[in-house]
Amino acid sequence: MCGRYVSPDRAAIERAWQIGRATSNPFRQRYNVLPTTLVPVLRAAPGGGLALDEARWGLVPAWWKEAKPPQATFNARSEDAAGKPIWREPYRRARCLLPAVGWYEWQAVESVDEATGEIRRFRQPYFIYPADRRLACFAGLLSARGAPGGAEQLSCALLTRAAAGRAAEIHDRMPVVLPEAAFGRWLAPEVVRPEDVAALIAAARADFEHYPVSTRLNAAKTDDAALIDPLP
Repeated sequence: MCGRYVSPDRAAIERAWQIGRATSNPFRQRYNVLPTTLVPVLRAAPGGGLALDEARWGLVPAWWKEAKPPQATFNARSEDAAGKPIWREPYRRARCLLPAVGWYEWQAVESVDEATGEIRRFRQPYFIYPADRRLACFAGLLSARGAPGGAEQLSCALLTRAAAGRAAEIHDRMPVVLPEAAFGRWLAPEVVRPEDVAALIAAARADFEHYPVSTRLNAAKTDDAALIDPLP
């Protein structure tokens, strides 16, 4: 699963994918993005190209009737998303991209206290990032629901897959990170057959590096650039 990641600011996203500014909402770079918060998403623009929006990270399906959102809907397993009711329609008809700098995973490790010789066990966070250091995009699913006053409420989930490449050294799962050449078809409304969507997922990237970072990341309210500094 992927429960924390680093999101770029609006200006970086607009530069990376040549997106014109449609609103004045200047969302900042965030170094500790958590589920249920608003995150930047890219989707197909009505006139072609890409549109940049914000969505709640934690998908709420259009048919959801309860006042409280569903729990744990921020990740969707790509292997079975096509057949599960909560993911089925977005998988076929409402896909999006989540721009990212990288993501975090934790690994159980042991260290020896030099003073006492005691073995200390803890979960060490790692930052995982594209080897070329360029911005990337997670494959996402999108839901749009009506709200009072006619406003559209967007929510999303990111798709996960079995870990590949060096990311597998840290965790057994990872986000589906699409190559830029696949963005157009991923967002294309005419791509609706589950097997065609699965083929795009199968071509996901595996060129990632990683390094350990401070356990300051464990505090949900901590959000600063030093979180992605490598440990000495």
